[in-house]
Amino acid sequence: MHGVLRVKRNIVEYLKESAEKYPDKTAFLDERRKITFKELDDEAQKIAALIYARCGNIRNKPIAVYMEKSVECIVSFLGIAYSGNFYSPLDVHSPIERIHKIIDVLQPAAVIYHTEEPDELDDCREKISIQDIEKAEIDISIREKYKNTADIDPLYVLFTSGSTGQPKGVVISHRGVIDYTEWLYDTFSFDADTIFGNQAPFYFDNSILDIYSTLRNGACMVIIPETLFRFPKVLMDYINENSINTIFWVPSALIGLANSGILDKIHADKLQRVLFCGEVMPNKQLNIWRKNYPDILYANLYGPTEITDVCSYYIVNREFQDEEPLPIGIACRNTEILVLNDNNELVGENELGELCVRGTCLSMGYYGDQEKTSKAFVQNPLNSKYCDTIYRTGDLVKYNAYGELVYVSRKDFQIKHQGHRIELGEIEAAAGSLEGVNQACAVYDNCNKKIVLFCTLSAELTEKMIYRLLQDKLPQYMLPKKIKILSALPLNINGKIDRVTLKSNCM
Repeated sequence: MHGVLRVKRNIVEYLKESAEKYPDKTAFLDERRKITFKELDDEAQKIAALIYARCGNIRNKPIAVYMEKSVECIVSFLGIAYSGNFYSPLDVHSPIERIHKIIDVLQPAAVIYHTEEPDELDDCREKISIQDIEKAEIDISIREKYKNTADIDPLYVLFTSGSTGQPKGVVISHRGVIDYTEWLYDTFSFDADTIFGNQAPFYFDNSILDIYSTLRNGACMVIIPETLFRFPKVLMDYINENSINTIFWVPSALIGLANSGILDKIHADKLQRVLFCGEVMPNKQLNIWRKNYPDILYANLYGPTEITDVCSYYIVNREFQDEEPLPIGIACRNTEILVLNDNNELVGENELGELCVRGTCLSMGYYGDQEKTSKAFVQNPLNSKYCDTIYRTGDLVKYNAYGELVYVSRKDFQIKHQGHRIELGEIEAAAGSLEGVNQACAVYDNCNKKIVLFCTLSAELTEKMIYRLLQDKLPQYMLPKKIKILSALPLNINGKIDRVTLKSNCM
């Protein structure tokens, strides 16, 4: 550890400190503009002034942000925090029906948009254009308002998918983000020279690391245009042009670059840290990165939206074979992980169990849905003496010989087939390790009781050839009944493999 843990009540204090220390330093930039810390502080205060002018003296109310990922989004988030309220980013590319469902749950006091008033948000009471900040008047009461925000107050609500079709709004406090951001600082040595290359959408919790580490450390965050991830050479050139030295991406983005062969041709000269989170990172593609960049830091971070982005981590410190699983490591500071079996007891050696979490990182629950909250955020079964909440992730893990956690599968991905309990993740790992297979995803066709494997390839392989190779790696009952070769695996809005779409294509 370096430095001293600084006690903060809310994230606006990060902005104030950096604006004072680095007033003219670029904080955030996108394709259209860049903004310094001083400009960011001024514009955020103007957003707060607009909120008071339109909505009155409200506090701890949700305000939606409906615009493309941009510098203006960051201004809006911080303006909302300045006003003593909390933000909720909406995906402008989501179907209108989903947007309406989220609005029905959130009932925002206002929505902040970019230039054209969105027709799909007609039901919202107040609509504030980001362009109106020039008309805003700031007085001392606005500048000081944020000081009334306590660390237990909500900072944001991010909406995830729900099994019933109703999106779930995860509420995260200032305290959770501050605790996480301070841990990141101590663990990865972020500082004013750090330049983040942001990939994650702002409605996805991976973006929290980039945004708040930038504010806390006086760093810089480059918002990488989403289209660049389809063009590996252009993406690598962009990383070099902007001197990006730290990336925190979903594995799919890293896998795409590894599979493209571009890492052998273009070197990102400034790159120091490659962090990833959100889904399984195969060692096969990570080894390509490590071969081309042997001296930089790699870290596998793990955590669902419900626990302020990350609750465990593994800094890669040894060699792995392509087919080996990469650990998710150990618990972050101020976080405890309990791995519980079906009897709600701590697992024994080599025993599979559900990963459960307790600590400051825990979400405040699902917005406006106490029933769902009470099912996921439960009393610690190991403690009956006082209120001790844990979050049940639904992820199955086990400990390896090093005492590190290893992700095995989602509970939902564990199937019963031919009398055997099978982890679909094991089939994916086996297929992904094959020479010529770039990516693999296994799903279970419940209607026809068969395992279906989807693959993308870098070599001339047929379904029969893949099947024969898998016979050397998997028992007969785990072999897929059907193998489908695709040009690319579909991705959901967060950049993860879209298993729902794949499952609908099992026939």
